[in-house]
Amino acid sequence: MWRAFMRPCLDWRKPSVLIVLVFLLPGAAIALPDDRDQPIRIEADEALRDEKQGFTRYEGHVRMDQGSLHIEADQITIYHDDKEADRILATGSPARLQQQPELEKGPIKASANTIEYFKTEDRIQLRENANIEQEGSIVTGDSIDYLMNEQLVKAGSDKNSESSRVKVVIPAGVVSEEER
Repeated sequence: MWRAFMRPCLDWRKPSVLIVLVFLLPGAAIALPDDRDQPIRIEADEALRDEKQGFTRYEGHVRMDQGSLHIEADQITIYHDDKEADRILATGSPARLQQQPELEKGPIKASANTIEYFKTEDRIQLRENANIEQEGSIVTGDSIDYLMNEQLVKAGSDKNSESSRVKVVIPAGVVSEEER
């Protein structure tokens, strides 16, 4: 199975490849249980809240923390319906995200020029120079989506660019454990 996974002509739309990615980043979509219950703390050079438009924008060396979730970006915009945030958009060169999925797992580290969190879908999308890593497993591509509830990681490349490919690094220990 792993030999087929590493073939250069791999079609990322095949469900079997997506299933392998789910096992590559175990727990990638599950945060520590109390993260959502923690306060959001933000530091930035500037902040603008627009009640009419329904967003708050933070600019300049922005740091956002909520429990084990940590985001650093040039700009973070939080879109809110009433008082609750329903979408968070972080941009940078690159923007970085880190979160501890489970106590016994290593942290997930992700980076991209654009990181977008969709609360209603429980989905995080990484776009442009996307990279996600956990415990030595690394996936890079033009875009990476992970659906938290389904624990599904999907990576894509720019189909119009021959130099753009999805790249995966699987540590030797992971391959050995899967073959047992």
